[in-house]
Amino acid sequence: MDLKEIRKIVELMNEHELTLFDMSKEGFHLKLRKGQDLDALRGLLGNLQLAAPAYSAAAGPAAPVAAPAAAAPKDEGSALTSPMVGTFYRKPGPDSPTFANVGDVVSEGQTLCIIEAMKVMNEIKAEKSGTITAVLVEDGTPVQFGDALFRLK
Repeated sequence: MDLKEIRKIVELMNEHELTLFDMSKEGFHLKLRKGQDLDALRGLLGNLQLAAPAYSAAAGPAAPVAAPAAAAPKDEGSALTSPMVGTFYRKPGPDSPTFANVGDVVSEGQTLCIIEAMKVMNEIKAEKSGTITAVLVEDGTPVQFGDALFRLK
């Protein structure tokens, strides 16, 4: 792959507002990332621990920090992720009801949303049966490959 081809890929990424491009061929691997590396930042922030200083000259030793009464609720269920880049829609048309809401019981193969990519409407179906515990994306917003769309328990 030469520099002209790589520049063309970068132009296409800009044109289609892509943030990640990954391609492998025999003996060749190209990975381009535009903007912040959110996965690396999430990992870094997850490893940081906030701690109060052990001693302050003016106030003396710091008071122990009380543990929270209840831990933050953990996300229930497994994430259904976007298989492509596009625009997320919860319903087939502006006047139509949504495909799936929190609390709905869905079966494998049932349509949960639509992702529009390059003017093509792609139905995204449930990979397994279960109950929708969370809708993680707002209607009409852009999604990237791998973004969590729903939580299914």
